[in-house]
Amino acid sequence: MLFVSHKSRTKQQTAKMSIAITILGSGSKGNAILLHDKDWGLLVDAGFSRKETWARLNVCGIQPGIIKALLITHEHEDHVKGCRLIAQDLDIPVYGTPDTIRHLSTKNAIGPKKFLFDPGTRFQLGPFQVEPFTVPHDALQPVGFIISDGHVKIGIATDLGQLNRLCRERLSGCDALILESNHDLQMLRDAERPLHLKRRILGSHGHLNNDDALHALEELLKENTKFLFLAHLSTDCNCPDLVHKLALGKLTNMGRTDILLKVAGQSCPLPTVRVGH
Repeated sequence: MLFVSHKSRTKQQTAKMSIAITILGSGSKGNAILLHDKDWGLLVDAGFSRKETWARLNVCGIQPGIIKALLITHEHEDHVKGCRLIAQDLDIPVYGTPDTIRHLSTKNAIGPKKFLFDPGTRFQLGPFQVEPFTVPHDALQPVGFIISDGHVKIGIATDLGQLNRLCRERLSGCDALILESNHDLQMLRDAERPLHLKRRILGSHGHLNNDDALHALEELLKENTKFLFLAHLSTDCNCPDLVHKLALGKLTNMGRTDILLKVAGQSCPLPTVRVGH
């Protein structure tokens, strides 16, 4: 295992001015987000099987070979299920925090090409600069990501119990924001789930509820923000239509009808969106 090193942008990389986002799916049964340009893709999490990942890429008209590297947010199954086979099949490196990579290595859940990064340390992957930051979630060493091509900035935080100061600072002012909106508080309280599970989800290192996610938009969305993706919705304690309605109302009240709003689901990918010029 090797630590990644920071690499400066090349002139070719600096010239890029857009990033395509394809959310292959998001939820408690699988998460995968592809950021890509014409011929270079970065897969953030591999929570679906290789077969399912290939099928979802096919639906989007994307060839698997565009994926050149795999970034892991944390070790939970819904983020790493297809990690080993996808990495081996494409012969690509996997990047994660030290604790995450070590855990996956002991479980034989990762390919042979593995690289470590520390939260807060920026590094370059192809055309993308990656900045991982620590998020409050009940995993070994979980992170969110700020990913940029030098012009466009994408923020990703799909598993976190709260938006603490660090998360708010990192996610503020992104051109596109992919943010967890996991559960409706009343639906979770009424759900037939064990009390310990409810407490875990509601805890500061659990999952972000709809109210907290939407309230944070007032601080996170800046003038340059044009895309908002709400993700990691609970299957039985949330509803995509409800989330979309609440978020649209929030954006309207903020006077931000210029923002494209999408709610990511578990069963199928969202159409590719290109952020930038």
